[in-house]
Amino acid sequence: MSTIALEVKNLESWYGESHILHGVNFAVRDGEVVTLLGRNGAGRSTILKTILGLTSKRTGSVEIYGHQTITMPTYRIARLGVGFCPEERGIFASLSTEENLLLLPEIAPGGMGLDEIYEMFPNLYERRNSPGTRLSGGEQQMLAMARILRTGAKLLLLDEITEGLAPVIVQKLGEVVTSLRNKGFTIVLVEQNFRFAAPLADRHYVVEHGNVVEVVQQNELAEKASLLNEYLGV
Repeated sequence: MSTIALEVKNLESWYGESHILHGVNFAVRDGEVVTLLGRNGAGRSTILKTILGLTSKRTGSVEIYGHQTITMPTYRIARLGVGFCPEERGIFASLSTEENLLLLPEIAPGGMGLDEIYEMFPNLYERRNSPGTRLSGGEQQMLAMARILRTGAKLLLLDEITEGLAPVIVQKLGEVVTSLRNKGFTIVLVEQNFRFAAPLADRHYVVEHGNVVEVVQQNELAEKASLLNEYLGV
């Protein structure tokens, strides 16, 4: 059996007085790809932010590579080898593509070099001297993903990486996720684009009203298609 990279138990979370997560449970083994599926407002992105300690209050248990992190500050959680690609991307618009890539600190050994990054994302090599403001949405998303790969993180939390992007870019990001999996990365993918997520993941967790309401294994997709349609409206 492979190591458990991430285990979440009875996770509850608040933004101020708003109680968002209500006892979330799931686990991810080292080297797996899992998705958190659900409609907007279901709590999927909040699960990622809560794992990282980015909500105003959280209770329950979050273990990352065997370390209990529920009381840890965010910077210490990151140093366990966790990379977060937020929905808003968060790149430095006034810096060039390459400056964005060079700025990142190393949080764990084994971060990708620039040559590896440019091989995985040829568009970024072509735009390496362009400021962030001149990158397309797809190029900005590639840069946001590439930055966390520079840090040495092995557990990647990716939030809505395909939202609003052209089909050709979505296809490229699917190839990147597959490549990262083959390199041994562990990935938690928040997605609304089920067609993108379906072939990539070992397991799908359906989130509704701040809780995991269904678990669908890769080999159960066909038999549970109608159930997923009901939950996701796809």
